Amino acid sequence: MDMETLVPATIPVGTVAVLTSGGLDSAILLADLARQAPRVVPLYVQGGLYWEAAELRHLRRYLELLRASHPNVGRLVLLDQPTSGLYGSHWSVTGQNVPAAGTADEAVYLPGRNVLLLAQSLLWCHLHGIHQLAVGVLGSNPFPDASPDFFDGLARVVGQAVGDTLQVLRPYDQMHKDEVMRRGAGLPLAWSFSCILPQDDRHCGACNKCAERQQAFAAVGWPDPTTYAAAH
Repeated sequence: MDMETLVPATIPVGTVAVLTSGGLDSAILLADLARQAPRVVPLYVQGGLYWEAAELRHLRRYLELLRASHPNVGRLVLLDQPTSGLYGSHWSVTGQNVPAAGTADEAVYLPGRNVLLLAQSLLWCHLHGIHQLAVGVLGSNPFPDASPDFFDGLARVVGQAVGDTLQVLRPYDQMHKDEVMRRGAGLPLAWSFSCILPQDDRHCGACNKCAERQQAFAAVGWPDPTTYAAAH
């Protein structure tokens, strides 16, 4: 996919907000859009999940390095969306019994997670005069809150609530992981973060998301620049 076709031609490209987790897909998406849009604003939604402190520290460093070549990347916007009242003693909050490498994708599904992330992010966009929110969802994402109908429907509902036209851009929703990874060549991906059980700010090397990260680098034949706490 060429950069000119990353965002559909019918969508006017102005300031774009990017919902970023710090993982590989959203890290690459930030850089992709920074090459095209005049201004890119990274949004991070804090929910009180176990890995967020380590993820945020990595994300801040990644953004610092990215801005050296893309000064149009704005400051990181932090939004608060506490989840403890919903998820209680779930592994994502406690860090206990975290899904290990080899578990199915369904093991890391957080019910309604995209509702929580997107609703507040879209409202922030409206309040700041931004009409496009980009997400790094892939075509292989199997979850019900990652479908085109979900994204379009939620954008429409939030827009209706505030009398605005809002769009959720999904530039990678027809792409596989290896295609997205190749778009990240040359980026400081060592500072992306994909772990759900960090150990002293390092990737644990043994959880479901670390295994997915290792497979992503292997799929494109690149050395994995990640420092893992456990051998793999």
